[in-house]
Amino acid sequence: MAEAYIVAAARTAGGRKGGRLSGWHPADLAAQVLDALVERTGADPALIDDVIMGCVGQAGEQATNIARNAVLASKLPESIPGTSVDRQCGSSQQALHFAAQAVMSGFQDVVIAAGVESMSRVPMGLPASLPAKHGFGNYMSPNMQARYPGVVFSQFPGAEMVAKKYGLTKDQLDQFGFESHQKAIRATRSGDFAKEIVPVEVTVDGVKVMHTTDEGIRYDSSLEGMRGVKLLVEGGCITAATSSQICDGASGVMVVNEKGLKALGVKPLARIHHMYVMGHDPVIMLEAPIPATNKALERAGMKIDDIDLFEVNEAFASVPVAWLKGTGADPARLNVNGGAIALGHPLGGSGAKLMATLVHALHQRGKRYGLQTMCEGGGLANVTIVERL
Repeated sequence: MAEAYIVAAARTAGGRKGGRLSGWHPADLAAQVLDALVERTGADPALIDDVIMGCVGQAGEQATNIARNAVLASKLPESIPGTSVDRQCGSSQQALHFAAQAVMSGFQDVVIAAGVESMSRVPMGLPASLPAKHGFGNYMSPNMQARYPGVVFSQFPGAEMVAKKYGLTKDQLDQFGFESHQKAIRATRSGDFAKEIVPVEVTVDGVKVMHTTDEGIRYDSSLEGMRGVKLLVEGGCITAATSSQICDGASGVMVVNEKGLKALGVKPLARIHHMYVMGHDPVIMLEAPIPATNKALERAGMKIDDIDLFEVNEAFASVPVAWLKGTGADPARLNVNGGAIALGHPLGGSGAKLMATLVHALHQRGKRYGLQTMCEGGGLANVTIVERL
């Protein structure tokens, strides 16, 4: 079987809700990343076999196959197809898995895996809430309701359940959230994100500027200030300060096999070493990255200490903190440039976003193996292990 290689990985800097990227139509924003991947590799666009794009809120401006619409909004030829993927927050990580599987099979040689989410223009939950509001029913079928009587699937109680199950305290989570900002500040000021970020033109106070810095980072954050933020649930331990930020953004990864490498004439950044996905308890929902990581390592014949860097999505601070406890991973290797608490979580765009950060961080630090995982709605988790080349 052929290998799958990453030859380019890029993302936009995150935009706050109603912030710098809110003026971009999501198809146009995603197109910026598609064009950047082609430019960075010098690839003949005609060699691209497919675009697979993750997106959670596939309604309104993100409806009608956002992947194809992004292709049509880009400089790519009309001949390039596109398809959209929804595995909730792991959508573009799953897009990467599908792209890797396609090139490993030899069916395709060059595939772009991407993701986009404009949470300003398509609010979270809109594909479910809007039809329900107008009498078109609910995603919870009678059989689902019979299997989970009285259950309302939600990430918010799930985050609290994870914290309680793993014995986590509010102080621990506040500390983690504070450190996420501090690491993101350091990475931004030292230029660690520069190679992964695609500059995007925005208008600020009537002046056109290039958006190149993640908008959600709080440079004045303090541990005392984070401790004073109101709890999301009375008696819980999660606050807005220890939750991922609503974010606009797009990301992408170009994946090729040996034939694609030769055709493009480029050097790979990384090799996809292993991929895994699993389903878990949909009620606690956010715990899945822990057993998924352990199972992926077992199947890959690796141990947790074999991995040099980890990217675990900071949907809520309880998720990566519990993940550390459940896997025994070294905290110093986790989210070394900060995570979604500071940088934002553009839902369907986060999977490829984290991979862009992971691949570039491996190169910057001269490390070999990286592992990425994230919790996903419905009690799912993807795990991707890559090797820097």
